[in-house]
Order: sequence, then structure tokens, then C-alpha cells
Amino acid sequence: MGKYKYLIKNIGLLTLSSFGTKLLTFFLVPLYTSVLSTSEYGTFDLTYTTVSLLIPILTMSIVESTLRFSLDKNADQQEIFSISLRIVIRSSIIFIACIVLNYYLELFPFINDNIVFFCMYYIVMLSQQLLQAFARGIDHVADIAVSGVLNSAVMITLNIVFLLYFRLGLTGYFLAYIIGLLTTSIYLSVRIKIWKYIRFSKLRKSKEKEMLSYSKPLVVNSISWWINNASDRYVVTWICGLAANGVYSVGYKIPSILSVFQTIFNTAWQLSTVRAYDREDADGFFKNIYSLYNLVMVFGCSLMIVLTRLLARFLYAKDFFGAWRYVPFLMMAVVFGALIGVFSGVFQAVKDSKSQGKITVVGALINLVLNIILTLWIGAIGAAIATAVAYFIMWLLNLYYIRKYIVIKIRLKRDILSYVLLFLQTVLMLWFADSIPLYLVQLIICGIILLLYSEEVKTILQRFVLIITGKRE
Repeated sequence: MGKYKYLIKNIGLLTLSSFGTKLLTFFLVPLYTSVLSTSEYGTFDLTYTTVSLLIPILTMSIVESTLRFSLDKNADQQEIFSISLRIVIRSSIIFIACIVLNYYLELFPFINDNIVFFCMYYIVMLSQQLLQAFARGIDHVADIAVSGVLNSAVMITLNIVFLLYFRLGLTGYFLAYIIGLLTTSIYLSVRIKIWKYIRFSKLRKSKEKEMLSYSKPLVVNSISWWINNASDRYVVTWICGLAANGVYSVGYKIPSILSVFQTIFNTAWQLSTVRAYDREDADGFFKNIYSLYNLVMVFGCSLMIVLTRLLARFLYAKDFFGAWRYVPFLMMAVVFGALIGVFSGVFQAVKDSKSQGKITVVGALINLVLNIILTLWIGAIGAAIATAVAYFIMWLLNLYYIRKYIVIKIRLKRDILSYVLLFLQTVLMLWFADSIPLYLVQLIICGIILLLYSEEVKTILQRFVLIITGKRE
């Protein structure tokens, strides 16, 4: 199968998996914001972000190694999964011990308030991540797609039942997510017959060492990504309070529309780069994909900025409406995060986890410092600005470091001009009240962005039409 066809096929399958989940979850935001208080939503968000931090630390990011090493030709898949599973079990025991210790020492009270759900959430999230990574590695992308649809159906149904019928509040919200993740894990286990890949004897120490050698630098990388993605919530909670964090966290729901495309593409791209890596990029595969992806993300962000207030009126109930102010900057962060994902695929293909770690550490430090300074100065919107700035700097660093592994020519001045236009749209949206002239100017800027990329759109779409019609690979 050709490079483009393989990428398109996986994007299609993952769209089936992710788009339904994200879209339906998006339309349930009015339910969440009308049933849950700002403090309750903030509590759930802190639980999610804390578990997301602990998983790579306690597992030494072994999930990343599971994916990367299972993609190698002639890999011993049984050995790879069994090594990963053993590390995951070990991490879960350590996690439970830490939770018990925290219960008595009361270092983090919010964990003790939801201790059972906290433990369950960690275990089911880690299990799902491991199974999904391994399924991708052995090319069971279709099963991942179906599991995503199943997860959506279960989670959304239970949210409606628990929140509206039984009125369980935060408890129901936790249960819906936990059962949804558990259902996904059970389905994937059955579909890929996971028991066939489990053995705890004759596992080579050398292989475990090799896998950990790749994944250990990614612990720092994961922590840094966590800081970039989640430290703003902690800073907002610390400076502005838990309720303010609940509003700020809801602000991420509109950018999640754009991030769904990022998630789908980056997941498929990881599989393609390992197969199609070419340092010289002789056929322009990397350049063409980067150009089209950049166009989709930038133009999508531009349109979402225009629609921000309209969507907020539909999605954000009661005290949550003010979250719209954070949306434009958070969407700009999604754009740069998406482009960083393209570069990350190349780093993964050459197994250079150290460069990724260096870049994300720098971004995390910048993000954390700016988060504190700007939030103290201008409130929660400062955290959104800090996130966008940090992601932009990381994009620049990726652009610099990637030259070591691949030759790529992009129209940098044109791209930066489009990012400046996004910033201009954001300032206009925040500065001026709703009016016809405001939206006319916004739409004109959208049109200018599209014109900037007109040549790439024409060339790349022609290529894709030829591929789809079978006239050219």
C-alpha cells in the first residue's frame, strides 16, 4: 500500500473512533455545565490531569515503547507486550501504596475526597492506553476505531442516565468515564486475543533494558507535556480558586473540536513515519503532508475564533459562559501542538526520544513561569496566553532540531504571517463587542488565510484525487 493510501486509511479508521467520541462529548457540554457546579467540574479536571501526570512517571513511559517497538519488523510481539504488562502491574502496586500513604498523611486532600474513583481511574486509563498502543503497533487500527465508538456509546449513555435520571452529580460523572474506559479495554483484549501475547518466562533483560532506554527520556518529555497541557489548571486553581479552574477547564471544550483532528492525524502519522521515513524526503511526502495539515489547522482555528461566542452561548450554561475568553488562545496552542506532532513522528521513527525531551522541557519551563506571572497579573486568561506562547516556542525548536533527520522546505514567512493573522483575530474578538462589522472583518481575515495557502491546496488536493481514483500512488 502506498504512503498516502496507508495514511488516509488510518485517518479514516481513527476518525470513526475519535470523531464520534469528541463530537458527542462536545454536544454534552451543556449537560455538564448545567448539572455540575464549577467546583465539581474543577475537581474532575484535577483528577484527570493528575492521573495523566502519574502514569508516565510510574510506568517510565513504557506505553510509548510498547507502540514503537511493536512497529519494528520481525519484532517478538509476545515479549514486547509481556515486558510492558509486567511494568504496568508493578506501577499499579506502587500507585496504590502512594494513595494509601497520602490517605494518612493528607498531603493532597482532594485525592482523599475521591480516593476510590482516583484509584479506579488510574488503573482503567493505564490499561486502555497500553492496549491501544499495542493494538496500533500490531496494525489493529480497525479494532481501535470500533472500540472508540463503543466507548462513546457507553460513556455518553451513562452520563445521561447518571446525571439526569439518577442525579448522581460528580459521582455519576466519574462512573461514566471509568466504565467507558473499562469497556474499551475489555473489547480490545478480546479482539486482539491479548492472552496470546502474555508470558512472564524467558523475557530477556536486554530487551527490557532496550525498551526502557527508549522510554525513560520520554518520562521527562511526558512531564513536560503535562506541564504544558495541565499546569495552567493548577496555577489557576492556586491563584484564582477551584471554581475559576472549573470555568477555565470548560474553556478547553471548544478547542477540543480542533484537537480531535490533531489527535486523529497524529495517531495515524506515527504509524506512517516509521514505515515511510526518508531523510531526503525525495518524493516530498513529508513536505506535502505538513503543508496540508498546517492549512487545515490554521484555517480551522480561524473559523473557530469567528464562532467562539456563538458556540459559547450554546455550550456554556450559567457561570461557565465567561470561559469563551480563553478559547482563542487555547485554540492557537492546539495549532502549534498539532504541528509539533508532525515533527514528533520523525523523532519517533529514528528513536530519538532525547531531543523530544529537551524541547518539551524548555517549553514546559517557559509555560510554567509565564503561567504564574501572567495569571497573577491578568487572571486566568494569562494562563491561556502562556500556553499559546509556550507551544509556539516549542514549534520553533522542533523546526530547528528536525533538520538533523529530514530535509524539509516550508514557506516559513507565509506560515508565520498566517499565525499573526490568527493573533489579530483573537485580539479583535476579545476587544470588541458583537457587531456586524466585527464579523465581517473576521471573515475577511479567514479569506486572506485561505488565499495564502491557495497554491498548496490546489497541488495537494490534486495529488490526493489521483491517489483515490487509483491513477497514481
